[in-house]
Amino acid sequence: MGIIQIELFATLDLLAQAPGGPEEDPENFPFGGWQAPLIDAVVGDQIDAAYEGTDALLLGRRTYDIFAGYWPQQEGVPGLEIATLFNRVPKYVASRGTPDLSWAGSTQLGPDLPAAVREIRDRHENIKVVGSLNLVQTLLREKLFDRLDLWVHPIMLGVGKKVFDGGAVPSNLSLLEPPVASPAGTVHLLYGLDEGVPATGDMDEVDRT
Repeated sequence: MGIIQIELFATLDLLAQAPGGPEEDPENFPFGGWQAPLIDAVVGDQIDAAYEGTDALLLGRRTYDIFAGYWPQQEGVPGLEIATLFNRVPKYVASRGTPDLSWAGSTQLGPDLPAAVREIRDRHENIKVVGSLNLVQTLLREKLFDRLDLWVHPIMLGVGKKVFDGGAVPSNLSLLEPPVASPAGTVHLLYGLDEGVPATGDMDEVDRT
């Protein structure tokens, strides 16, 4: 069985709407493209490393449409070597509609999303979920992920779609590697999903020695 790893870019107030550009998801959101001014070499290297070994992409409809309109034209562009990976691996699209699947290797998932995702996990070794906030919230709610790759950026926007708005359920996670901060102040956190639900206790009983 493979792993499903969520790649997520968020602000300090845990908003994740339209990090890539103004036209990505403009509905009631004036800050599209907020991530671009904060990208530096450290973050770029972290992102490139995160995709090593990826053998499938799992995407929501909006992210898929953006990617399908962009990455096929970036093949061979210096500095965008990730285009070769994205164009080569299978793409699975979660959508209730009828997306244009002309991007090579694209397949629409069936109406039973949890079952379809479990089948993908059995078929591939390293599945990446990119953007796709509505899909991410479903995966969080169903605990259908193994790792959460979170980049927290040093800005607060106050408006926009929240990472965990209606998605998360009580879960335990482990930090899989030490956090890394970029010169611009972005912190990279890699978590793995653990069994069980969070425990409770009394602070008066905590051993502080």
